[in-house]
Amino acid sequence: MTRVWEWNRPVTVREVLEDLQKERSIAYTTVMTVLDNLHQKGWVRREAEGRAYRYEAVSTRAAYAAALMNEAWSASDNPAAALVAFFGMMSPEQRHALRDAVRMVQADEPVEDPEGAPRAEGAQQEAEEAQHPVPAEEDEARAAQAPEARSAEGDEPGAGANGKER
Repeated sequence: MTRVWEWNRPVTVREVLEDLQKERSIAYTTVMTVLDNLHQKGWVRREAEGRAYRYEAVSTRAAYAAALMNEAWSASDNPAAALVAFFGMMSPEQRHALRDAVRMVQADEPVEDPEGAPRAEGAQQEAEEAQHPVPAEEDEARAAQAPEARSAEGDEPGAGANGKER
């Protein structure tokens, strides 16, 4: 599956075989069986090309990873604790990527201002951050805190310094 995702185009068994053989010895029938199994499981679609097939990923690697994370998180008896433990395992670079991802999702969510009119949060958040930048160390420390602690401080998305909705 990694090869299909890396190429991001329809591939033949022969192409995958030749690429894998650069690293190790592997039989054509092994690659063909694996790609056929992936097709039967719905991970790849295939289209006939002469006597062979071209295989193409049904979803992206990112979507697959997201589905795995969601499945693991959903299986937890305490999802909040699972997230806190997961965040604790992250490197600073991963926490930064997580903050960026949360900001992207929040930018797409309309929120209401104090007068009740909907507004786009992303633009408002960027304006507030420009006025009051948070040092990277403080931002990382906040990200590592338990959700309950951030909520008590009014640090939830959409909450102002007094804990009330912005």
